[in-house]
Amino acid sequence: MRRVVVTGLGLLTPLGLGVKTNWNRLISGSVGINKIDNFDVSDLPCKVAGQIPSKVEDPDGGLNIDDWIEPRDFKRIDRFIAYGLIASTQAVEDSGWKPQNEIQKNRTGVILGSGIGGLETISETTELLNLKGPRKVSPFFIPSALINLLSGQVSIKYGFKGPNHSVVTACSTGAHAIGDASRIIRYGDADVMIAGGAEAACCRIGMAGFAAARALSTNFNNEPELSSRPWDQQRDGFVMGEGSGVLVLEEKQHAIARGAKIYAEIKGYGLSGDAHHITAPAENGDGGFRAMLSAIKDAGINSLDLDYINAHGTSTPLGDIIELKAIDRLLKHKTQNISISSTKSATGHLLGAAGAIEAIYSILSIVNQTVPPTNNLTNPDTETLGFDLVPLKAKSRNIKNVLSNSFGFGGTNASLVIGNSD
Repeated sequence: MRRVVVTGLGLLTPLGLGVKTNWNRLISGSVGINKIDNFDVSDLPCKVAGQIPSKVEDPDGGLNIDDWIEPRDFKRIDRFIAYGLIASTQAVEDSGWKPQNEIQKNRTGVILGSGIGGLETISETTELLNLKGPRKVSPFFIPSALINLLSGQVSIKYGFKGPNHSVVTACSTGAHAIGDASRIIRYGDADVMIAGGAEAACCRIGMAGFAAARALSTNFNNEPELSSRPWDQQRDGFVMGEGSGVLVLEEKQHAIARGAKIYAEIKGYGLSGDAHHITAPAENGDGGFRAMLSAIKDAGINSLDLDYINAHGTSTPLGDIIELKAIDRLLKHKTQNISISSTKSATGHLLGAAGAIEAIYSILSIVNQTVPPTNNLTNPDTETLGFDLVPLKAKSRNIKNVLSNSFGFGGTNASLVIGNSD
């Protein structure tokens, strides 16, 4: 079976723009969650989110869209596509992959997804239609909001003519995109794949929808940096985040032949369904357990070969403990030699982009032999006893294999095993 390695990375998250900025801020314990001030939240119970910092407020890590996308082009796409294009540009440039002929272009594909897609554009266009009628609806409305148009835009920009696909599995999207792309390479349908996810649902309708489902944190509106607190007794819901994570995946011998730098290897991929509830995970965590078990079997390793788990860990009262119980079952109660943390404590929950950015953080943990911290874990839930959840401070340790979890509404689960490429 062909092996799949990672040769390029791109990040745009509430922690900032770029891989280096993200990693430095992540391991230092920075939090990218702030009060929402760009739309009205006065009548919403949750008033905080992990939004992309602007270059004006954050000169060292903020984003100026005009540096990446022409203003005329930006008007024709939703923000989720813009964020995905920016992360994809970083990843492709980082990889150094530039197809020189039709064969190479035909062997390079794209799988980029989103959990929600152009929600903001759909909402704004609906208001425009109701106020001013159909003649005012942009001809770019549909292609600006469709989820697969992110893959399409990246394919068009670079001339990648291989598999062009998209994933929409709620909060598992990014991980599913990476796993599916790795299998396309394994099975010989492509040599290089651009994979990941993007999300830009921090808008009035997005916040109202998740608030109506009572999914969001509401107790820390005046202290936004404390709002995302996985496994802490004061956790009261997740915090919305937005941005994008994109990886360049490549068949190992193809990467070696062109002298590419190799960050890590996608060793295993597992997926499952809960068949239980539209939003809540099964109480026994069986779906997550089966996804994790499939991933380690696919990787050809034992669960005790794992050194670090980047948990789904959204900061919900129910989900955090259910995931830990599933991990405990996976490890056969031998939890003392593994570290587990949730990087959502720094970024919030990026929905369809979460699995991709967390896969990148997992890769960087291997590269730097460092486990990112779980921020705000000051008063751990009593059911976390016996787990090393890396509270408050990053931890140096030997890391060879990482498991990254992503679980979504509808009971859709994805797990990735990422390791160093020997």
